[in-house]
Amino acid sequence: MKIQPLADRVLVEPSAAETKTASGIIIPDSAQEKPQKGKIIAVGPGTKENPVTLKKGDKILYGKYSGTELKHEGSDYLIMRESDILAVI
Repeated sequence: MKIQPLADRVLVEPSAAETKTASGIIIPDSAQEKPQKGKIIAVGPGTKENPVTLKKGDKILYGKYSGTELKHEGSDYLIMRESDILAVI
């Protein structure tokens, strides 16, 4: 990965949106919700006041509208502060 986050930011690859409900109903693209979980691809070095506690490969939950979306080499990513992450799965 050529993108290296700065300070206390992390680069996240969002999970794919659910396309089918538990009962088997297929959800159309227009009704799919944004995923709120993903996998950490890269981690910044942190700051003296905020050392980064997450590591590459962690699976996480984050807020629905957290982070900044970006595309790199055909893939979608989010870059966000560590404080926007709600939990590690």
